Amino acid sequence: MKVRVLITGGAGFIGSHVVRLFVKKYPNYKIFNLDALTYAGNLSNLKDIEEEANYTFIKGDINDEAFISEIFQTHRFEGVIHLAAESHVDRSIKDPLAFVKTNIIGTLNLLNAFKDLWKDNFEGKRFYHISTDEVYGTLGETGLFTESTSYDPNSPYSASKASSDHFVRAYSETYGLPYVITNCSNNYGENQFPEKLIPLFINNIIHNKPLPVYGDGNYTRDWLYVKDHAIAIDLVYHKGLNEETYNIGGFNEWKNIDLVKLLCEQMDSKLGRKKGTSEKLITYVKDRPGHDLRYAIDASKIKNELGWQPSVTFEQGLEKTIEWYLNNKEWLDDVTSGEYQSYYENHYNK
Repeated sequence: MKVRVLITGGAGFIGSHVVRLFVKKYPNYKIFNLDALTYAGNLSNLKDIEEEANYTFIKGDINDEAFISEIFQTHRFEGVIHLAAESHVDRSIKDPLAFVKTNIIGTLNLLNAFKDLWKDNFEGKRFYHISTDEVYGTLGETGLFTESTSYDPNSPYSASKASSDHFVRAYSETYGLPYVITNCSNNYGENQFPEKLIPLFINNIIHNKPLPVYGDGNYTRDWLYVKDHAIAIDLVYHKGLNEETYNIGGFNEWKNIDLVKLLCEQMDSKLGRKKGTSEKLITYVKDRPGHDLRYAIDASKIKNELGWQPSVTFEQGLEKTIEWYLNNKEWLDDVTSGEYQSYYENHYNK
């Protein structure tokens, strides 16, 4: 019998890259992709593998406790890679309760279903929870987040993810549930919904729209190419130690304004525009409440213990990302218009 692995949020940005990697790399696995197909879930991200024999899509919401329990009992997932989450800070400021429901209650529903299914024998089972570096709060001009950094979340989003992390660890201590957790830095790359900085600005530059930069633009982030993240997730799932946390970062930091200027420069080159054209679109806007000054990850643990490190520099990864969006304008038009949400109806409800 094939190993059965559930990947939640598999139609989303990071999830689709993880699903594709696992489906292609592990033909002896049965990969189940569970996604509610909310605004950021897009099944067209997975057109190339949707007919594979070892792949099954399940439409459903992790907030639906009875449904989650039913699919666990039916399919008996031996592994869970939990990516499904509300993840946009601006949205969490406007609607914190939605983040509580999905990121906390949804995670608890998965934990309970996994626990109830395997409580008599957790051997060979694994619950892998993907989290964020934002749970650690903010850094000053120096220092790095490590796996032992105290939690200090500053937004409703990061508070909800911090809570879900604590519940995963608590289920290990209380019920013996085997888990691993990873906390990653800002992801970028192909198929990212254009509410996040890089795809939003790529789309705005294409259409000569303003590039809204918060505050003075000096907020600093570590950036992780999504395909490198998927490889790291594969390594942690298969080789990481139970009850351990691994930080995954890109080994680079960029101030937002420097990143935006690099993006403008590369876009002008790709679009054949005069250098400096896109930079004129930069518009400084009122700062976001509770905006963390700096995130920076020490990813030496996963590098030293599992041999992972980024395969590209940020400049290389950004160029690959820009080229993908420019070569997939139909995808970008579909997601910005909402047309992509008809894909499920057209493909699965025949």
